[in-house]
Amino acid sequence: MDNQSTRGLQHFRNYVGIKFQLYNSLFTSLPFHRIEKTGILLSLFVNICEEGYKKKLSPAKIIEDFFKKHTSLTSEEDQTDVLFRFIQFVERQVVLFDALEDAAFVHVNDVGGAGTLKQLELEVIQNNKVDALAKKLEDFSIELVLTAHPTQFYPGSVLGIINDLSKSLTQNNTAQINMYLQQLGKTPFFKKEKPTPYDEALSLIWYLENVFFAAAGRIRTFLKNQFLHAIHENNPVIKMGFWPGGDRDGNPFVNTEITLKVADALRGAIIKSYYLEIRKLKRRLTFKGVDTLLSDLEKKLYNNIFIPGNKTHLTTKEILDVLNNIREILIYQHNGLFLHLVDNLINKIHVFGLHFASIDIRQDSSIHKKVFEALAAAGDILPDDYLQLSDDKKIEFLTTNNKILSSIDFKDPIINDTFESIKAIKLIQEYNGEPGCNRYIISHSSSALHVLEVYGLFILCGWKKAEMHVDIVPLIETVEDLQNAASTVKILYENKEYRKHLQRRNNTQTIMLGFSDGTKDGGYLMGNWSIYKTKEELTAVSKQYDIDVIFFDGRGGPPARGGGKTHKFYASMGKNIANKEIQLTIQGQTVSSNFGTIDAAQFNMEQLIHAGIWNDLLSNKHITLEKDEEALLQEMADESYDAYIKLKNHPDFMDYLIHISPLKFYSETNIGSRPAKRGASKLTLDNLRAIPFVGAWSQLKQNVTGYYGVGTALQKMEHEGKLHQLKTLYQHSLFFKTLIDNCEMAMKKCFFPLTEYLAKDEKYGEIWNMIYKEYTVTEKYLFQLTGKNELMADYPVEQQSIAMREKIVLPLVTIQQFAIENIREMEKEMVNNKLKDTYEKLAMRCSFGIINAGRNSA
Repeated sequence: MDNQSTRGLQHFRNYVGIKFQLYNSLFTSLPFHRIEKTGILLSLFVNICEEGYKKKLSPAKIIEDFFKKHTSLTSEEDQTDVLFRFIQFVERQVVLFDALEDAAFVHVNDVGGAGTLKQLELEVIQNNKVDALAKKLEDFSIELVLTAHPTQFYPGSVLGIINDLSKSLTQNNTAQINMYLQQLGKTPFFKKEKPTPYDEALSLIWYLENVFFAAAGRIRTFLKNQFLHAIHENNPVIKMGFWPGGDRDGNPFVNTEITLKVADALRGAIIKSYYLEIRKLKRRLTFKGVDTLLSDLEKKLYNNIFIPGNKTHLTTKEILDVLNNIREILIYQHNGLFLHLVDNLINKIHVFGLHFASIDIRQDSSIHKKVFEALAAAGDILPDDYLQLSDDKKIEFLTTNNKILSSIDFKDPIINDTFESIKAIKLIQEYNGEPGCNRYIISHSSSALHVLEVYGLFILCGWKKAEMHVDIVPLIETVEDLQNAASTVKILYENKEYRKHLQRRNNTQTIMLGFSDGTKDGGYLMGNWSIYKTKEELTAVSKQYDIDVIFFDGRGGPPARGGGKTHKFYASMGKNIANKEIQLTIQGQTVSSNFGTIDAAQFNMEQLIHAGIWNDLLSNKHITLEKDEEALLQEMADESYDAYIKLKNHPDFMDYLIHISPLKFYSETNIGSRPAKRGASKLTLDNLRAIPFVGAWSQLKQNVTGYYGVGTALQKMEHEGKLHQLKTLYQHSLFFKTLIDNCEMAMKKCFFPLTEYLAKDEKYGEIWNMIYKEYTVTEKYLFQLTGKNELMADYPVEQQSIAMREKIVLPLVTIQQFAIENIREMEKEMVNNKLKDTYEKLAMRCSFGIINAGRNSA
C-alpha cells in the first residue's frame, strides 16, 4: 500500500469510521417514540444475522429465531412492525454515513494529487507541453449529461438534509448535527406518488445551481489563471447536458409542453444564479463607473426572471460585454481590485451561457417507424409506395424531399409529440441559445435509415437545411448493432445530403454507445470489449472520411453499466480511439455520490479532464493495445459471452429474477417517472430496462452483470497456457486493469450466504449454483491474475467503505429476502391477504436503503 493510500485509509477511519460510531449512538437518544428500543434491538439483530449466515441459515430462519429468542413478540403484526422500524432506522444510518463521507472527502482524497489539475499543471510544465496543451484545448471538453434514470432513492428533502448535515459534520458542530438528525428522524423517505418529469428536472437543477455552477467555475478559472493563452473563449472546457424533460424513450409522461417548461426552468435558474452573483459583486465593486453598469445589468436579469411576461431575448454576449467593460475599468482605473471576482463570473458564463445545460431530445427508432407509417396512411406527403421501398430508396426520398408538413392531428399523442418536439427545438434555441437544445438521440439505432428518418422529419417540420443547428445522434446498444456500427456510419458519410449537414456541423458526428444495454445483452466482458472495438472501428472509418467522431457514453453507476473507475477508462483508450471530447451520462445515484458536493464534483470533473489530456499529451507508456493483445481479449470476450448467454438462456432465468429478486416491486418505489419496462406488454428480458435489471441483481447481492463469464474466460486461458500473457497485460494495460478493477468492485458487493438457502431448492437450485460457481471461479482466477488475496486490495479506502456499508444494510437484505420468500410461498399456495400486502411493502421499502448504501448499485 503506497503512502497516499495509507494516509487516506487512516483519515477514513478517523473522519468516517469512528465518527459514524459516535454519531450513530445519537440516534438512539433522539426524543422519538420507541427509537431507543429500536436501536438496541437493531444492534442485536445485526449480530444475529452475522452469526446466522455463518451457520448457513436462511433469512426466514434468522428472523424467526430472532423473534423467538430475543423478544416476546408472537403476532405477525407486531413482528412486521419491528421490521419496518428497523428499515426506517437503517435508512437514516445510511444517510449519516453518506453525509460523513461527503464531509471527509477532502481529507480522504488527495485533491491535489494524481489526476487533478494541479498535477496536470506540474506534468505540462515539466514535459514542456504548454503549447501542446493550448492546441489540445482548442476544442477538447468534457460533457456531463445529467439523466433522470430512476436510481436515486432519496427525495429532495433528504438530499437537502445530507447537504446541511455534511457541512455541520465538517465543522464538528454537534448541536446542529443533533438538530439535523432529529429532522431526519421526522422526514419521510417514501414518495407516495411518482415524480413527474418536471419534478425530476427541478431535482437536478438543484445540483446545477448548488454544485456544478461553483465547481465548473473553479475549474475554468484555474485553467485560465495557470494557462492564460490555452483557454479559448469559444471553448467552455466543461459542458452540461440534461435529459429530464427531453428523454421520451419509453416515458409516456414526457411531452413537448414539459420540454419547453424544463428549458424555461433551466434558463430561469442560470439567470437567477448570475443575478445572485451580480448582487454579491455590488457589495465589493462600489467604485465610480462600475456601480451603475452593475445596477443596470442586475435590473435586466431581475426583469427576465421575476417579472411575468417580461422575458426578453437576452443574450450571453450582452452580459459578457457589460462584464468585460467593468473588467477594463477595474484594470485601468482601480488597480485591478476585485478583478478575480469578475473573472470568475465571466468563466461561469462561458460554461453555462443562458442554457445552464443542453436538453437532449431522445426517442426510440420504433416510434419513428410508427410516425412514417402514420404519414404514409395520411397520403400526399410520402410517395404512395413508401413503406414498400428499399432502405436506399427511402433514404433518397428523405434526403431530397422539400415538402413541409401542414398541421395534421394524427390522433396518436406520441406521433403528434414527435413533430411538436422537433419544432420546439427551434423555440428553445431562440431563448436559451443554440446550446440550449441541439441534439436529437435515436435509441436502438441499428441502421443508417434510422438516422436519416430523423433528418427527414426535421425537413418535414419546416427546418431549412442551412439552419439545422442540430446533431443527429445514433444510440448503438446491442452487441450485434455495435459490431455493425462502422458499416452503418459509412453509409451516412457517403450520403451527399447528410455529408453537407455534417459540414455545417463542423464535420463532426456524435455517436452514443450504450454500456447498460450492451452489458445486459452480452455480459460484462463482451459488453465492454464490444464498445472498445466499436470505438476503434468508428474512429478509423471517420478518419477515412475526414470526420471528427465524438463518443457519447451512456454510462450508469455500477461497473455493469459502464460506471466504476470511469476516468481510468478514458485515460486508457490509446491512440486508435478518438479523444476530441469526453461525453458521458451521469445517472441517478451517481449524481449525488460522485457530484453531490462542490469538492467532490470538482475532483471528479478534474479527473475526467486530466484523463482526456493525459491520454493525448502526457502518456509516456504504450497504452494502445497491440494486435496480439486485442486477440487475447477478443478470445476472453467470446468465451465469457458464451457463458453469459448460457445463463441467460436458462429456462428459469427470468423466473429466478422475478421471484427471487425484488424486480417486480421496482416500479412501486416511486423513484422515477419512467416505467421499468418498455411498452405495456408482459415483463420479458427484451422489454426489461437495463437499470432495473442491474439493480435487481445488485439488491440480490449477486451482481451477475459485473463479473459473470470472467472466471470461465480466465479458466480457459489457463488451460491454453495463456494466463501468463494475461498477467503481463494486467501489469501494462490500463484498460485491462481497469476492466478487472471494476469487476472486483462488483464482486466485493456480493454476499452469497444471503441466498444460499436456495442451493438445494428444487426449482432454483440449479441456477443459483451456476451463479455461485462462476463467482468462486472468477475470484480464484482474479487472485492469480492480480497476485492479491482479497478483492479491491489496491483501493483500501473504497474496500473499507463498501465493508461498512454492507454491514449497515445487512438487516435490510435479510428482511427483503425474508419477505420475498414468504411472498413466494403465498403465491404458490394462492394466498392473497393483508399479510401478503405487508410483505410486499417490506420488500419494496428495503430497496431504498440497499440501493442508497451501494452508492453506485444501479
